Amino acid sequence: MAAPPMASLHLCSLILMVCSLFLGSAVDDPIYSLCNTGRNYTDKSTFQDNLGHLISSLSLSVPATGFANGTVGEVPNRVYGLMICRGDINESRCRECLAGISWNAATKCPRNKGATIFNELCHLRYSDQNFFGSSTGTEISMWNTGNVSDVPTFDRLLGELLGNLTIRASSSERRFANGSVDFTNFEKVYALVQCTRDLAPETCNTCLMDEISYIPQCCEAKKGARVIGGSCYLRYEVAPFFNASAAADPPAPPPPPSVPANTSPPPSGTPAAGDKKNKNLTIAVAIAVPLTVSFAIMAAIWICIRRKKLIAYDEQCKDGANEADSLLFDLDTLKLATMNFSDQNKLGEGGFGVVYQGVLTDRRLIAVKRLVTSSAQGIGELKNEVALVAKLHHRNLIRLMGYCLQAQEKLLVYEYLPNKSLDKFLFDPFRSKELTWEKRVNIIEGIARGLLYLHEDSQLKIVHRDLKASNILLDAGMNPKIADFGLARLFGNEQSHGNTNRIAGTFGYMAPEYVMHGQISTKSDVYSFGVLLLEIVTGRRCTGYYGSDPPTDLISYIWQHWEKGNPVKLVDKGITDGCSTEEVLRYIHSGLLCVQQDPLDRPKMSFVILMLNSDSTSLPAISPLSCLTYSSTIASGDQGMTNRPMDGPSMTWPPRNDVLTIKSDNTMFESC
Repeated sequence: MAAPPMASLHLCSLILMVCSLFLGSAVDDPIYSLCNTGRNYTDKSTFQDNLGHLISSLSLSVPATGFANGTVGEVPNRVYGLMICRGDINESRCRECLAGISWNAATKCPRNKGATIFNELCHLRYSDQNFFGSSTGTEISMWNTGNVSDVPTFDRLLGELLGNLTIRASSSERRFANGSVDFTNFEKVYALVQCTRDLAPETCNTCLMDEISYIPQCCEAKKGARVIGGSCYLRYEVAPFFNASAAADPPAPPPPPSVPANTSPPPSGTPAAGDKKNKNLTIAVAIAVPLTVSFAIMAAIWICIRRKKLIAYDEQCKDGANEADSLLFDLDTLKLATMNFSDQNKLGEGGFGVVYQGVLTDRRLIAVKRLVTSSAQGIGELKNEVALVAKLHHRNLIRLMGYCLQAQEKLLVYEYLPNKSLDKFLFDPFRSKELTWEKRVNIIEGIARGLLYLHEDSQLKIVHRDLKASNILLDAGMNPKIADFGLARLFGNEQSHGNTNRIAGTFGYMAPEYVMHGQISTKSDVYSFGVLLLEIVTGRRCTGYYGSDPPTDLISYIWQHWEKGNPVKLVDKGITDGCSTEEVLRYIHSGLLCVQQDPLDRPKMSFVILMLNSDSTSLPAISPLSCLTYSSTIASGDQGMTNRPMDGPSMTWPPRNDVLTIKSDNTMFESC
């Protein structure tokens, strides 16, 4: 890709930054963003300059063609990037979207050497690694909460439509296709597929087919869905959402007019270098002036849109309530499905209530959580919150299908997962053998991806607050799904971040700052994840006691072996033959980093994922563990150690500002 003159690029970069500051409050959050936090650049560095030049160049090139990719700089400061607009939008809408997504990149992923930012109408991706021509696979899915009536017919028609569109897009120069098919007498199915144009036809085809094959896992029977990857994208709905007239490839643009060679010598008395400088300045001005005008117009458009959104706030709230109504289940339906909440159908019990298996009249299996709560939250507010949580869609989150608020009952309806919870396998001496090292790695990484979505990529930015083995459910393929996310927000009085007036959690998994001071943050979840990771690797409960002289809790026990240089001895004996020492050490190292005493020393989930997946990533040193310890007392008050594990449901305790001592049966939880 030919680079524009440096003067114009510097001027364009300046304009982009100024306009971004002006537009900042008006730009919507992207649908999806992924930041590579493992590799960062510094302010005023060569990489930052190259990135600014690349984004400026792409922003100028894309609106006319819909796509551009290129590189700027030399290794190790080379930047690879691409921008693409959806194939059915015009140049003006493309330009507007690119302005917003450039701002998103600067604010969502500051100083990261790699990022993917996805909006409905455009897509930006850049990295310090060459990703051109390769497919990255499915990264996220979202779906319409409404269900279709005739699932077999819908699945057949959708499969045929997406298959045809995939063939068309793969063979199209624009790697784009859209279309529709009749579903009922009154409804059509509309679909759109697109690949980035750096993909070869066969790679585009493979990318889209992978996304189509993912639909039954995420979006079965749904009226609409998006499946998004770094290199391809598909969407379908039962209502039109695209410009149907943009389905065909546009005719090729005419060749540019030839420019006759300038054979005349420069005028006498004018140095050639001066001509070149004046020419560059003329080009810079010619580019900058219309660009400035365009961005000024776009700024006005964004501000108008923002004002309209504020004016329409009440209408949106009403829409949220209407959407919640579409998720409403009748109490009699759920009583029939669960045999009136029979103990025979009881799947388990947690801090928020009892879970029952159910079968709907259409033979769909469901899990119904019967909540026990003292929440005084209003019904209208609660319905809006349910509608928001129902929009959280990720392959590693349990799917909320609906709810029921009737006759003093508060019921949540979830998808049913046949393998139940992780603890049923992990801590069972026989079933734990089914968890091979490969499956445990998949479970750990899936939990990490789900937490990353809750912390950074979801609309609600949720802190889970009770992550533990019994809140990780397993589907038929032993893929993990986080359960109970959002319940503290939906059905509790506590805040989801900052300081809380009550402590709610489970022994062994709670971060020190949360227990002692009620301080909540995403780093509280990181701590719980670290504990869970170490449980999965060792096959031991975090609440048991291990070793001797004296016995100690799991985290301290692992730390003792880490200091001695032999932590691999603690790996679950059932998986030692199927794993490499280097990989096990990296996972234990990552887990210990997550349970650091100081929240600032714990990594973000985005970096945790990088540590787990990259052999080349250097792991930070581990600080000495927190003095927060678990001990137990005999009921009479005599001090002593016991092997009794601190199991049980989630508990709620009042915090103190200095030292916290909590008693539950014979167990004492203390901080030093």
